[in-house]
Amino acid sequence: MNYLQKHLALTLLILLTVGLAQVPVSAQVALELNAEAAVLMEASTGKVLYSKNASQPLPPASLTKIMTILLTMEELEQGTINLDTAVTTSSKAWKTGGSTMFLNVDQQATTKQLLQGIAIVSANDACVAIAEHLCGSEAVFVQKMNQRAAELGLENSHFMNSHGMHHPDHYMSTLDIARLAAYFVIKHPEAAALQTEEEFTFNEIQQFNRNPLLGSFPGADGIKTGCTPEAGFCLAGSSTQNGMQLISIVMNCPDEDTRLQDSEVLLNYGFRQYELATVASAEEVLATAPVNKGNLREVNLVAGQPVLAVVPRGKTDQLEEVIAVSKNLEAPVKKGAVAGSLDIVLDGEKLTSVELITGEEVKKLKLLASLWRSVGDWITQLWSKIFS
Repeated sequence: MNYLQKHLALTLLILLTVGLAQVPVSAQVALELNAEAAVLMEASTGKVLYSKNASQPLPPASLTKIMTILLTMEELEQGTINLDTAVTTSSKAWKTGGSTMFLNVDQQATTKQLLQGIAIVSANDACVAIAEHLCGSEAVFVQKMNQRAAELGLENSHFMNSHGMHHPDHYMSTLDIARLAAYFVIKHPEAAALQTEEEFTFNEIQQFNRNPLLGSFPGADGIKTGCTPEAGFCLAGSSTQNGMQLISIVMNCPDEDTRLQDSEVLLNYGFRQYELATVASAEEVLATAPVNKGNLREVNLVAGQPVLAVVPRGKTDQLEEVIAVSKNLEAPVKKGAVAGSLDIVLDGEKLTSVELITGEEVKKLKLLASLWRSVGDWITQLWSKIFS
């Protein structure tokens, strides 16, 4: 991963973290929800549009599996495994219980099949199988889940297993699930796409996707259902309309119908009230910063990624840009170096903030060239004084 890729990944995480606190209490609306806790978030910016008991730790049931899939995708990205890697089912995985893809003891399945089983039919046996394959034991994999949760800033989450079956010390908040889900769908859209598939067949047993939003809500494209007696009915939903992806999280609903209704209320509210505005493209020059002792006197500053803001409908033309640039850059300056910031403001409220990076490399002037520049600058200043 090069410098710019690392910078963009870190920026995404910062946006998701900062976005959680960007809705003032005065902006909170009253929605008729029966869920014990709920959150509505725009995925690309991390902007929270609605929250109810958002930081309360609750049993997450199978919403846990978003983390299991994320860790698997990161291992794929690192080349530890590939989609065709054969994974052998242990007796422990077979005995897990709950929802299953009907793996048999000592049976081999590919990583892709296990991911499909987890994403489409919420297979607990697949979670344990992949956890054991990646880390040697589910216990070690769970340690990795908790470590990754800390890295992502999930402050009210703790895992005890890879699948979400109830344990008193296994919990997440809706805010944490929304943050995790947003990071997951942005970083791994190919895995998120698995969750839209209607059915999955393994060992000649056909099962269907349990997500009630799919096929019923416009633009629905994920993410995960969950249900245990202790957790109630839970749903991490997602819908994309007009380029804006909203993540809805509801936890501890009394029944399946309420779970769907609450999710639809959240998503409908978000799409009716907000739109996603593109303030600037990734390589658009937004400012320049002076550079000392460089082959260029100033360097162009860009965002390095599209600058997006979630805006109340009809207010995009009222956005203000507040730019700050570094005044003490000294060559050499690498391309992609942080050299400023851009705040997007609406009615005095900062909607989002992004770092500005250098759009090109600035090399250090050689001694002779530096001397000639100094002489030229002196002559220019003298000439200006004489004729001013």
